[in-house]
Amino acid sequence: MIAATNTSPLLLNVPQTLKVLGIFIHDELRRFGLSKAVLGLSGGVDSALSAFLTARAIGAENVHCVMMPYRTSSPESLTDAQKVIDALGCTSERIEITPMIEPLFEADPEMDKLRKGNVMARMRMIVLYDRSAKHKALVIGTSNKSEGLLGYTTHYGDSASAINPLGDLYKSQVWELAEAVGVPESILRKAPSADLWVGQVSEEELGLKYREIDILLYYMVDCRESDEELIARGFEKEYISKTRIRIRNAQFKRMPPVIAKVAERTINTDFRYPRDWGS
Repeated sequence: MIAATNTSPLLLNVPQTLKVLGIFIHDELRRFGLSKAVLGLSGGVDSALSAFLTARAIGAENVHCVMMPYRTSSPESLTDAQKVIDALGCTSERIEITPMIEPLFEADPEMDKLRKGNVMARMRMIVLYDRSAKHKALVIGTSNKSEGLLGYTTHYGDSASAINPLGDLYKSQVWELAEAVGVPESILRKAPSADLWVGQVSEEELGLKYREIDILLYYMVDCRESDEELIARGFEKEYISKTRIRIRNAQFKRMPPVIAKVAERTINTDFRYPRDWGS
């Protein structure tokens, strides 16, 4: 929720937002009939914030964090992830995904880094859902609104979760909340990275700055402003056009699979109910 009294449209009413997200996490777990949560801890600000929010909502003793490095992962990522674990006092484990995915890489020597990154992201989600079954814990999402709109996420990889407290928060807002709840300074300062290959930097890969694109996304998506209105705010026409195309091209990542309609009531078309329908 955007605070009406702030000069920036992205600044949050932090206490109220934290209250809403805490209730969301607590209540959604109860809807599943569960009391524990599991999440992947990468050492980045998104997963750190999800861990802090979840621990505040249900108690750190009910949060299980999983570190899942690949052989090229940055040692700094593990160090920062451990800082979150130490700060919260939650349970954790480290699971190396290298031996799980190397046979697939070796079978296709021409696999490029993007394909390898997708495999890593999806393998990590396999691990998390297995741990979800083992601990009877809900998988908590760590993807933010900026990534979701721009498609900077792996379909059925890091975008997968049972519930996601960050999905309606732009990256700028993630930083704001992360600072408010006490995420370690080293995580707040570091450049965003999926850490899927050596030297990967999210903003370089995207070709944009989160704090700039977030403002455009807010007026474009939340306020539904036209190109003319956005140009009047000072955004360049080409920048607006490229962003709209990017959002549209990533729509498939935000939707369930399309089902061919051959019956009277089709799942996700005519047969649509809340997840907890009937409970």
